[in-house]
Amino acid sequence: MKHTLFITFFALWLHPPWAAGAGKTILSISGEDFHINGIPTYAGRQWKGHRIEGLLLNSRMVQATFDDLNQETSPRWAYPDTKKWDAERNVSEFIAAMPKWKAHGLLAVSLNFQGGSPEGYSAGQPWITGAYYSDGSLRPDFAARMIQVLDAADNLGMAVILGYFYFGQDQHLKDEAAVLRATDKTTRWLLDGGWRNVLVEINNETNGPYDHAILKPKRVNELIERVKKQEVDGHRLLVGTSYGGGIIPEENVVKASDFLLIHGNSVEDPVRITKMVELTRAVPGYKPMPILFNEDDHENFDKAQNNFASAVAAHASWGWFDFRRKGESLEQGYQSPPINWEISSQRKKAFFDYLSEITDSKKP
Repeated sequence: MKHTLFITFFALWLHPPWAAGAGKTILSISGEDFHINGIPTYAGRQWKGHRIEGLLLNSRMVQATFDDLNQETSPRWAYPDTKKWDAERNVSEFIAAMPKWKAHGLLAVSLNFQGGSPEGYSAGQPWITGAYYSDGSLRPDFAARMIQVLDAADNLGMAVILGYFYFGQDQHLKDEAAVLRATDKTTRWLLDGGWRNVLVEINNETNGPYDHAILKPKRVNELIERVKKQEVDGHRLLVGTSYGGGIIPEENVVKASDFLLIHGNSVEDPVRITKMVELTRAVPGYKPMPILFNEDDHENFDKAQNNFASAVAAHASWGWFDFRRKGESLEQGYQSPPINWEISSQRKKAFFDYLSEITDSKKP
């Protein structure tokens, strides 16, 4: 209770609802399309005969607010110039890079209160990167960094796909009551903050190895409905959850969600990406709503057929997942601390150039 009260007062002090920038960017849904401030995204844009208007093209950037509270593992993420990890430097450099991404046509970033594997893919995850205490209340330092990113996105006209839970860290929540508390308090914190540019992703890949049953596919719809029930001044958050690579959403999630999140990791054939969208629209209970890939580690942007192109051909948004492969330089990887948030590698440049072509954006 003490943590919760502190966080509430801290958040209101740092970001009062009456602040000039609060709610500047309003994200809404109309059928299968996204609108920002009442106007379809990428208004009027077509690419190779495909309608880009209404999409929310994105990139997985879950380490924007990263910190590691495990003193044994935190030295792994040290910056080469200072020989230490610095969470405040990380978030500041992230925010400094955001205008360049937006100029290339990026309209959303995926974040998560419990982060994501700093190695990209990990067999074990001993680090402690989550924003919640074991009882589900929010850590002030993590909350402060999240506020900075949400405000920066709001001011730039960008959206945030904001996850609450991640299967590599949910074990630090002591029980289901803590999961419920984290869900309720985070939802209220977002509503009180006044941000209208947020899509809630209850958890990253609900079919992953979660410790708590309510975060698994058969029950995660309970949390989706729980978030939808909270309102402030008639406004509620838009909410859904994601599935692992190649997995089609289940009926209970489809019926409960405002939008549907699917992943393209492990999907080697671009034709399968289009098929995934078709299968998702065919799930019982589906009604017209946006479908987003917000995690896909495939590139091949120089080829006519690739996962990005196949998604937009089916009028589904697409999001890139860039992690540092073993042996690569520190210029690589938006998932792997310490992170160079600039467009600093050929792989990053290829993505942003392709994004700029698809969206007809003016690069800086």
